[in-house]
Amino acid sequence: MHSIAWRLALPSLILSFWLVLAVFGSWLLLNPNEVSLPDILKPPHFGAWLGHDELGRPVWDRLVMGAATSFFVAFWVVLVSLLLGTLIGTVSAWYGGLTDRLIVHLIDVFLAFPGILLAIALAGLLGPGIENVIFALSTVGWVGFARLARAQTLSLKQREHVLSARALGANTARILRYHLLPLLLAPLIVEGTFGIAGVVIAEAGLSFLGLGVQPPEASWGSMLRDGSRYMLMAPHLVLAPGMALMLVVLSVNLLGDQIRDWLDVKA
Repeated sequence: MHSIAWRLALPSLILSFWLVLAVFGSWLLLNPNEVSLPDILKPPHFGAWLGHDELGRPVWDRLVMGAATSFFVAFWVVLVSLLLGTLIGTVSAWYGGLTDRLIVHLIDVFLAFPGILLAIALAGLLGPGIENVIFALSTVGWVGFARLARAQTLSLKQREHVLSARALGANTARILRYHLLPLLLAPLIVEGTFGIAGVVIAEAGLSFLGLGVQPPEASWGSMLRDGSRYMLMAPHLVLAPGMALMLVVLSVNLLGDQIRDWLDVKA
């Protein structure tokens, strides 16, 4: 237990740091959109320890606002995907027959294409904006949760306690709520943890392509896109959001691995 706690300490600290900034960053005295012509491309210094961007805006302030964007999108996409995918997968496995076959074919159609390409296509059709990004990523994100929920439900519905509940006359809603969903939580929590990392990267990718949040709103992906044009003369514009993105995704993945081991969820 002590070794597990030690391995969780650093990623938990990093993730908590950015999560606190994302939630409470708007309460800080930040000026992420303040243009300062004398500070254009100024490197890190005492007054701005991450420097300024191509418009003289403080990189740290925009990094904090970018964290808020990433976590906001990740929260809603994972929540919607988790609820929708769990519902579809559970219903598919529970009722079986034609319903199950149709849902399995639908899942296969989504799996036939890379999820990020479908998200890019949807975001391109809907237009840029944070709401459209959430919708596009949720549209392709439910598939993994549905597959997991279906596979678990197929196994759990043959358990003795579920068969006993059915024999005693319990209705479907009661069985799903009290006998299946509590046992589904552990693998779904692990899947959701890894899903956060995937959504953070996907949101950054869409913003990098110009399909995410629009200026002057900040996103780590758009900061990478804008900073790449000045990589040789102002590398801090790329290093700051790149390191933040790497640390957050790495921390989430490490936490997901440890939670999976702790819950002893079999792959």
